[in-house]
Amino acid sequence: MKNVLLITSSPRGEASHSTRVATEFASKIGGQTVLRELWREPLPAIGTDFALGIHTPPEQRTEGQKAAIAVSDALVDELKAADVIVIGAGMINFGLPATLKTWIDYITRSGLTFQYGESGPQGLVTGKKVILVLASGAVYSSGPFQAYNHLEPTLRTNLGFLGMTDVETIWLEGLVYGDEAVAGAVARADVRSQELATSVA
Repeated sequence: MKNVLLITSSPRGEASHSTRVATEFASKIGGQTVLRELWREPLPAIGTDFALGIHTPPEQRTEGQKAAIAVSDALVDELKAADVIVIGAGMINFGLPATLKTWIDYITRSGLTFQYGESGPQGLVTGKKVILVLASGAVYSSGPFQAYNHLEPTLRTNLGFLGMTDVETIWLEGLVYGDEAVAGAVARADVRSQELATSVA
């Protein structure tokens, strides 16, 4: 039985295509799922308590620093406990939803999720399968707007830095081009989702 961490972040909430497909994908895998709805319950913004607290010995941290680090610790524990991480995200101004960027900031912890060695940085979160479910108004995975795609490359870079390199993507694109385009994008995503779910489960 696999442990699944499902993260949804589109500000469209339950109306979001990425949220729906990511949620359905997690259910196809089965097992135990931990749900982190960043759109419904955003994490506290990264501030001085976190930025200073991670460099302060635990016994010297202020109450605010302890609270900020506790949030991070819980998120790191969720991540490390998962066999499969499913991330649903809609492209916002060519990049990540702010809620998802905050999650990444909280889980990127020196000594916990990465470390520096003689050969450079080393990711400590290994052996995970990651499925990205990404949605966008136009088409960004290929074609003339590909250079504007800062969503998938940023996610792959950040996850890879932490050791998560086994990453697959399910795209829902062209969602502003009318009902027919939406139906086609959803149908292709559902097929891709089923294929990946079969291989992951």
